[in-house]
Amino acid sequence: MKREAAWRVFAGEYNDSTFEIKGEGEKIPSYVVTPLGAKVNRLFIVGVLTDAENISESGGLLRAHVSDPTGVFTLYSGQYQQNATNALSNIEVPAFVAVLGKARTYTPEEGTLYVSIRPERVIEVNADVRDQWILETCKCTKDRIEAVVEAMKMNQSNAYDLRKLGYSRELSEGVVIALKNYGNVDVDKYITLIRESLQYLTPGRETLPDLKIEEEKIEEKKEEKKEERERKEPILKKEEAVVEEEKKEEGFEEVEKTVLEVIKEIEGDDGASWDAITEKCEKTELDKDSVEEALTSLMDKGLIYEPILGTIKTT
Repeated sequence: MKREAAWRVFAGEYNDSTFEIKGEGEKIPSYVVTPLGAKVNRLFIVGVLTDAENISESGGLLRAHVSDPTGVFTLYSGQYQQNATNALSNIEVPAFVAVLGKARTYTPEEGTLYVSIRPERVIEVNADVRDQWILETCKCTKDRIEAVVEAMKMNQSNAYDLRKLGYSRELSEGVVIALKNYGNVDVDKYITLIRESLQYLTPGRETLPDLKIEEEKIEEKKEEKKEERERKEPILKKEEAVVEEEKKEEGFEEVEKTVLEVIKEIEGDDGASWDAITEKCEKTELDKDSVEEALTSLMDKGLIYEPILGTIKTT
């Protein structure tokens, strides 16, 4: 079964989620779809562990909370996640922690959905790691906002046109699902969320460019898109679309090959750090998003693995 990529999502966005794609059977994954189109099966979060307590008489189920600049994630960990449960029990709160986990939901009644995380791995980290996660998550959130705005400009949002604009298959599909189930998303709310999150960064840390999206232009550009489509030829024929997709896949295979060669070159006995791999690959003119997508794909194929969080080794 394909290993799902871990999304970087703020608590403020994740906790706003009210829609789930429920997988049928053990091998069909379920997804929480956020208002900005993150189609979440797994998450990677960093924040402050504020508490952890046993909530069952046998002591086999633990509930913990991890706070980020936008809100609080709720974690439930039990005997089937023993390593994570032990870590949460033994870390002295408050403490910065990094958590890799699965999205989980609870529906007490029809129309009500609560989201949480089942941790797979928990480690204690420092403030620098937290700051870096905030920055990366701001960038990921900004990308999702821009994808939502692009989809809102379309006469009818669709994943194919979003992919042509450069967005990933997962995000393109997620944005279309989000707009269908959440309606017009209040992007200003999430722009504010990013701005407030950046205030938590230590002095001197990189900041994002101006995130203001001129919403009054959305309708104007929507009309321009309509006129442009009327002037253009009909949509590509099915066989032409297939050829285009195959070309993209071939190009991505070359990216994977390059990334794998870089890992083999620098990993040594202890593996190679995620940042070192990215930096080395960028010198070969690969952009960071392509490198991260290739790393996820190589993990899915079993060609590399992550012995500890942030460190990659070949199999």
